[in-house]
Amino acid sequence: MADKVEFELVSPEKLLKSLPVDMVVVPGTEGDFGVLAGHSPLISTLRPGVIDVYEGERIVDRVFVAGGFAEVTETRCTVLAEEAVALTDLDRASVEKSIKDLSEDSDDSKSDAEKAAIEAKLAVARAKLDAIGTSSAAH
Repeated sequence: MADKVEFELVSPEKLLKSLPVDMVVVPGTEGDFGVLAGHSPLISTLRPGVIDVYEGERIVDRVFVAGGFAEVTETRCTVLAEEAVALTDLDRASVEKSIKDLSEDSDDSKSDAEKAAIEAKLAVARAKLDAIGTSSAAH
């Protein structure tokens, strides 16, 4: 088991995943980072992006996260995600509609705070669209 790292993915609602994996690649704020067994301890904020879960050299699972935190130890990688969705569950048409609606809401916003909140949601929606594009290009 020493060659595996325990990967846990937690959303505000529940524990989504808890399993031993060969490697997990996480979208850190300062860039993607891979976690293998024996990794140096680390805490990082996450940007909207995709977590890739590896068995051997093969990606066996891809999960979009809207942001959050990752805590890494020598034996474990725990991701506390603001939102987590299996990449296969994202629908291009609904994400594109969300971007259109949020863009209109941003144009109609009454205050800087309201506009900033909408822009944050828009950034997540655009990251989802990028993830869908990357996913379909990979297959």
